[in-house]
Amino acid sequence: MDNPVLAEVTRGSTVESRHRGAAIVVDADGAVVFSLGDVEHPVFPRSAVKALQALPLLESGAADRYGLTPAEIALAVSSHSGEERHAETSLAMLKKAGRDAGCLECGAHWPMGEAAARALAQAGREPSALNNNCSGKHAGFICLSCGLDEEPAGYVKAGHKVQQAVRAALEEVTGAAHKAELSGTDGCSIPTYAVPLKALALGFARFGTGNGFGPRRAEAARRIREAVAANPFMVAGTGRFDTRFMEVFGARAFIKTGAEGVYCGTLPELGYGIALKCDDGAGRATEIAMAALVERFLPRQGNDEAAFAPFRETVMKNWNGIEVGRVRAAEALRSRA
Repeated sequence: MDNPVLAEVTRGSTVESRHRGAAIVVDADGAVVFSLGDVEHPVFPRSAVKALQALPLLESGAADRYGLTPAEIALAVSSHSGEERHAETSLAMLKKAGRDAGCLECGAHWPMGEAAARALAQAGREPSALNNNCSGKHAGFICLSCGLDEEPAGYVKAGHKVQQAVRAALEEVTGAAHKAELSGTDGCSIPTYAVPLKALALGFARFGTGNGFGPRRAEAARRIREAVAANPFMVAGTGRFDTRFMEVFGARAFIKTGAEGVYCGTLPELGYGIALKCDDGAGRATEIAMAALVERFLPRQGNDEAAFAPFRETVMKNWNGIEVGRVRAAEALRSRA
């Protein structure tokens, strides 16, 4: 059976395209609050779990050993646009551990942000690994490696102490085995493991509440959430959905996109975790779907109706600037609980 429609794309008044997928909301005890589609099918969460991957950086004491600031901690969970501030912050993290950009094993690519890419090209510069959208996460991995008194070289490999610590944290937080036979290589070269959406949602419910965590892990999760809420620019960048959303809702909602249509998040005041995936990997659909789920469940405060307005639909325009359609969440997500 096909998964249900999570988002629709209109042209004029007609639905032109539909994005199918699955979504689930659970509480920190694992009770299902909301579910659509096949949430037991394993998916690769990709960058959506960077906040969970960063837990060992803080739990180990490495973040404090190197005096990482909240902005640097936020960058460690980012998929950033490669803007100058992102690259400079990644380098600052490396320098605190006595390393440089040559240690990064994420690869180089042009900044994801168009303005940042143009500025780099106009300056006659080539992109470096610091411009990679995962450079903050990798700088965090290098700090973790150095904090463990482990040589960073090869830190992207599954057998390295860093990736062993990350895998253990992911398994403990989500409650799902991260099996070698269900693993692959992420775009930034680290291992990625396919697990059910239900397990991812549980992991983020725990991340948002500390429920089931020991004191050290609960404190690490709190610090990461607070760092992101205070520095949403670091998590994505100028005009990016995650940054714009968390600039508005702050600590009330943590959301994080991943490649190929995956999104995870938590609503700490409710103790809910959210995970969803669009079958076709469309990011335009998952952003709208995530915003719809947050709006569906987040308790209302004063200006929330107006605050959610920019996130309910994405307006599509042609090259002449004429509105031609919209991306909107399907009714199954839009209905209030």
